[in-house]
Amino acid sequence: MIIREAERKDVKAILGLIKELALFERAPEQVTNTEKELEEDLFDLKCCHAIVCEMENSIVAFALYYISYSTWKGKCIYLEDIYVQDKFRQFGIGQLLFDKVLEIAKASKVRRMDWQVLEWNEPALKFYEKNNAILDPEWVNGRLFFE
Repeated sequence: MIIREAERKDVKAILGLIKELALFERAPEQVTNTEKELEEDLFDLKCCHAIVCEMENSIVAFALYYISYSTWKGKCIYLEDIYVQDKFRQFGIGQLLFDKVLEIAKASKVRRMDWQVLEWNEPALKFYEKNNAILDPEWVNGRLFFE
């Protein structure tokens, strides 16, 4: 098992995992990202970053994050997604990826790390609670889409 920063050669596999995650979250039709866009965003524009887990010569998990900003706190990290293929979930990969993002957050001297989790995703809720996360019911998410 290798945890490492994503490379250009991983883009197809990462997008495949993103589509698996969307299927798990019951919204596969909502993925409009493409390999070209993901590659450009990760490696040319560097507006986001990804870490992957490689096992058996395949990418089986990823975490994607980016720098965000809080007017109250300053520089933060937003963990957009963390996903481990179902058959590899018993190996602690999710924890390794989460810990790696935490390590990056601390090295980057951010003040906070944020993410979202679906209210019905019990395994994810338990995972974050195990990591002493504050799951805040007070804030309502807002979103606009641009096509």
